[in-house]
Amino acid sequence: MQIRSTSNIQTSSAVNLQKQNSTSATQNANSVPVDSLEISAEAQMLSTSSATDIRADRVADLRAQIASGEYETPEKLEAAVSRMFDEFA
Repeated sequence: MQIRSTSNIQTSSAVNLQKQNSTSATQNANSVPVDSLEISAEAQMLSTSSATDIRADRVADLRAQIASGEYETPEKLEAAVSRMFDEFA
């Protein structure tokens, strides 16, 4: 194995390499694809029609029941479990 002194290394090649790296980084930044999303007219119609089906008074009532602890009752739990078993059976 031979070890050579560092005086043989040319600094101009390092400078050229830095210039090439900065140029390629600029080119890569310009060629990065951009994500985009297009929503069809049908999807927009479905989105607006389902938003009008929400009953704000019912939502407010349910939120109040949940906050006060009145929403979860043994009867509602039994009904939910029964429906779940019906779906899987």
